[in-house]
Amino acid sequence: MNILVADDSPEMVQIVSAYLKKDGFTVYTALDGEAALDIFYQEKLDLAIIDWMMPKIDGLDVVRTIKSESSLKVLMLTAKSTGEDEFLSLSSGADDYITKPFHPQVLLLRVKKLLSLTHSFYVKELLIEPTTLKVWKNEQPLALTKKEFDLLMMLVKNRGYILTREQLLVGVWGMDYDGVARTVDTHIRRLREKIGDEIITTKRGVGYLIEKEN
Repeated sequence: MNILVADDSPEMVQIVSAYLKKDGFTVYTALDGEAALDIFYQEKLDLAIIDWMMPKIDGLDVVRTIKSESSLKVLMLTAKSTGEDEFLSLSSGADDYITKPFHPQVLLLRVKKLLSLTHSFYVKELLIEPTTLKVWKNEQPLALTKKEFDLLMMLVKNRGYILTREQLLVGVWGMDYDGVARTVDTHIRRLREKIGDEIITTKRGVGYLIEKEN
């Protein structure tokens, strides 16, 4: 698949391109809006990653032009982070929006999602990709163990329902596990240290849950 990366920072273009190429994408690059549109007209693209602040033609105008002439998916990069900036970006036609600085793998996930190549999803501030067992919080990767990931996923799949220690023990460790239920408490504590205390709620004397958002 062909992706255009347009940003006035050569370093940013190089970093983003390297991650995309490593994942098998063909990458075309531009350092200004005019060059980005030239590539858009010349190449068959599957997605464009466009920086907001670029010389010659700014990112918003590039996006508007692309969207007026095609259905190409567009992901906008920007150092702007206010709600109004997000509104302007999306209302100009961008399909998604990510602020700098960002983790390149988070950008890669957004790209795959726009291209329908992944099944990642959000739970509060967490971005979860079940197929690769990866979790990010506020675009920073978290180093979860396999058991911690399985524990998190069981709570996510049963969101809004309290799961007892015994249910979690069987679901994550299996029927044949000889350990005690307090093992769950230990892993929940370690998981909270990584994802934050606000994600998992304790129901004293009963168990744990991830609350549904209103």
